[in-house]
Amino acid sequence: MNLQTIPIHPVQHVEFDAGLLRRLSQSGPRYTSYPTADRFTDSFGYRDYLQTVTHLHSRGARHPLSLYLHIPFCDTVCYYCGCNKIVTKNREKAGTYLGYLKREIAMQGKLFAGFNQVEQLHFGGGTPTYLSDAQMDDLMQHIRRWFSLADDEKGEYSIEVDPRSVTAERVHTLRQQGFNRISLGVQDFDLEVQKAVNRIQPEEKTLEVIRAAREAGFRSVSIDLIYGLPKQTVMTMNQTISKVIAADPDRIAVYHYAHLPHLFKPQRRIHDDDLPSPDAKLDMLALCIRRLNEAGYVYIGMDHFAKPTDELAIAQRQGRLHRNFQGYSTHAESDLVACGVSAISSVGMGYSQNAKTLEEYYDRLDHNELPVTRGYQLSMDDVLRRFIIQMLMCNFELSIRSLEEAYPIKFDAYFALELEQLKDLQAMGLLTMDDEWIEVSLKGRLLIRNICMVFDRHLQQARRLQSEPLRYSRTV
Repeated sequence: MNLQTIPIHPVQHVEFDAGLLRRLSQSGPRYTSYPTADRFTDSFGYRDYLQTVTHLHSRGARHPLSLYLHIPFCDTVCYYCGCNKIVTKNREKAGTYLGYLKREIAMQGKLFAGFNQVEQLHFGGGTPTYLSDAQMDDLMQHIRRWFSLADDEKGEYSIEVDPRSVTAERVHTLRQQGFNRISLGVQDFDLEVQKAVNRIQPEEKTLEVIRAAREAGFRSVSIDLIYGLPKQTVMTMNQTISKVIAADPDRIAVYHYAHLPHLFKPQRRIHDDDLPSPDAKLDMLALCIRRLNEAGYVYIGMDHFAKPTDELAIAQRQGRLHRNFQGYSTHAESDLVACGVSAISSVGMGYSQNAKTLEEYYDRLDHNELPVTRGYQLSMDDVLRRFIIQMLMCNFELSIRSLEEAYPIKFDAYFALELEQLKDLQAMGLLTMDDEWIEVSLKGRLLIRNICMVFDRHLQQARRLQSEPLRYSRTV
């Protein structure tokens, strides 16, 4: 498909209502899954996962797969980071890890024999480019031995890159190894902010990687930013966003920094006094939205912006957008098979998560078992609510009639309590409702997590029991 020939419809920008955002911001999930990962239990294990895959075989499932590989290693620690990572300069640890990872890939490949077509591959971390060229070559060859990767034109093969860890030559090598999308962690170009989070990354180094990606023929270049970091101001954020727009990436993610030092030890090195105030963070968000809108980027949702010609923007206009553990995706029908320490799979009616420590991950594989240590089996109510949350998160609308045709329910009876809560949000101008549609307004799109939380039965139950721990970021 030639993306340049697809008609571009007028872009509807989100509306920024600072008073409303300030009033409604609260702790809440990001809904990369429903139910969310904090609902997983250790009663779901390796054998439950096997049953889930067996069920796919029995019903003749032939959807293409999405494959995720977690590379947990980093050279240095970034103080803001909440990822599952291992900071070490001992490269031998990566070699040991790859040996076990390849064993897991082979085990998964055997399970999915006969329907192992992969159309989406994502390397995340940690820092995937912690691996050497030779290690990456070996790993990609191993993946192709056990899975059938779609051709380059059809497949979406992405890798997260720390610009400090790669040269232009390495970027070209990554393209030759099969990657066609690249995501760069930038966070902020301001030197004082970089010092405060222990991530010194010269602007020219980042631009060098972007130029190399364009020259190498990557289909998409994405940049990640964070607002709310220590030492950030509206002025420094404006300077950073100007430099990012000038770099002309296809996608830009502007994440809100979630300061949760009780959960993430590296964040304890950040001084509370250095953090911008809530009002300053709202001003930064407003600035980023305005600048990116003016530059022609489309607000996809949940911190993500893309050019109108980008596949995400096109999928959203066509109602094909999907959301999973890697964020927004165009591959709605794909089961997600995830390999590596702490990686989360979404296969059939189940979620499964691997061991979170290397020791347990290795031990499970040494016993010839997939390293699944926890997970969740979805009920039909979960599947129904997951569909609703997906529609709202991705398309900002829900067809009630279509839902009733797909599921044996009467919407207004099944969701009577939720509709009462939605009426309050409707009165605030976040959405409109009638007998056939729920539509999120332009001002409601920035608060889409609040709207989706209404349909989260697990969260609502936890709040009624006052048992919800402080594990979520603020919704704005």
